Amino acid sequence: MDCTTAKDNHAVTKRLQKELMNLMMTTEKGISAFPDGENIFKWIGTISGPVDTVYNGHKYRLQLEFPNSYPYSAPVVKFLTPCYHPNVDVGGTICLDILKDKWSALYDVRTILLSIQSLLGEPNNDSPLNAQASMMWANQTEYKKYVDDFYERHKDN
Repeated sequence: MDCTTAKDNHAVTKRLQKELMNLMMTTEKGISAFPDGENIFKWIGTISGPVDTVYNGHKYRLQLEFPNSYPYSAPVVKFLTPCYHPNVDVGGTICLDILKDKWSALYDVRTILLSIQSLLGEPNNDSPLNAQASMMWANQTEYKKYVDDFYERHKDN
């Protein structure tokens, strides 16, 4: 590892430590995240389904992997708890603009978790990863029944 890489890693580590402290102090309900063991570059996050959505009462685990270029590059974020949603594929990949082309170094873990939580209740049906979920979304009664059943079958995976 050359001096530049070591310095970059130190800066990323400091940024992630600061974000962890800020997240621990936040008053936001339904979101949390912590490093997965000793690796500060790999976190496990949780989000609760937003009230007044079909995801209310559900709790989802996510994995966040931060590159050495963070915060100038977005982390890779995916659902660990299977999530039936128009913008989430079967592998947990999330289609969310701020994790792709709309990423900004001003964003942090809190912003990411709140954005994903918001996405649960307001999917972007123009760019679905799960076409079946996108089509079902129009009938919220049937969609909720399906999502609740799916969650109960997969929540411990």
